[in-house]
Amino acid sequence: MGRLFIVGTPIGNLGDLSPRAAEVLASVDFIAAEDTRVSIKLLNHLGLKKPLVSCHEHNIREMSQQITARLLAGEDCAIVTDAGMPCISDPGEQLVDACHRLNIPVVAVPGPTAVATAVALSGLATARFTFEGFLSVNKSSRAQHLAELREEHRTMVFYEAPHKLLRTLEDLLATLGDRELAICREITKLHEETRRTTLSQALEYYRGHPPKGEFVLVVAGAPYQAEPSIPFEEAVARVQALIAGGLPPSQAAKQVAKETGYKRAELYRATL
Repeated sequence: MGRLFIVGTPIGNLGDLSPRAAEVLASVDFIAAEDTRVSIKLLNHLGLKKPLVSCHEHNIREMSQQITARLLAGEDCAIVTDAGMPCISDPGEQLVDACHRLNIPVVAVPGPTAVATAVALSGLATARFTFEGFLSVNKSSRAQHLAELREEHRTMVFYEAPHKLLRTLEDLLATLGDRELAICREITKLHEETRRTTLSQALEYYRGHPPKGEFVLVVAGAPYQAEPSIPFEEAVARVQALIAGGLPPSQAAKQVAKETGYKRAELYRATL
């Protein structure tokens, strides 16, 4: 039985390819690539000639069957992506899943990844972070995704293409409020840049400077609420007083929650 090697490739600078990655690419029988036109450049850099098969989001189900059949027959395969670690926001995850289900050995050859690199560059909280990948272009899916992140306390990481950056900054600002963020552009490439700013300032800047290159956005998580400033019973009494004054219960609970630090839902339930 063969093995599937998950091989991390440079995210920009070819000098970041590890010696082990080069050895594995030279040793396998064939390579599954996201875009063979991109991967052939890496192989040319290494002076290698290897059979390449195209493995992308539009053919992943069919190719997984073909690749696993070859692995079961004893061939070794390396899967690579255009840049970075395969299977991260990448259809390769389905091939890895298929291998595990068939008990085909899967071996990692770690390499650069834009997610961790951008978090390190950001200077924001790194103890806990969440990778959110690319936001959907579908309006409703996009809105739901962002709404789920309103109360996310962990640092959030997004990928974005230059032609969609402004819309993403607008949506993040509208949904999350004006958060701190780091915008990492063209990581490890000639025009690498990390801009530490806020969502509103970034939006203003890129409206006047057309975005160029590939972007990773590292956005600060929601701040934790401060300890409540008054006893809970007193907060409930404030809600009741506002209701008695004519304010709807939900609005009254929301106002007192903002003033005291208690959760709106808790105040609302207690009042009812």
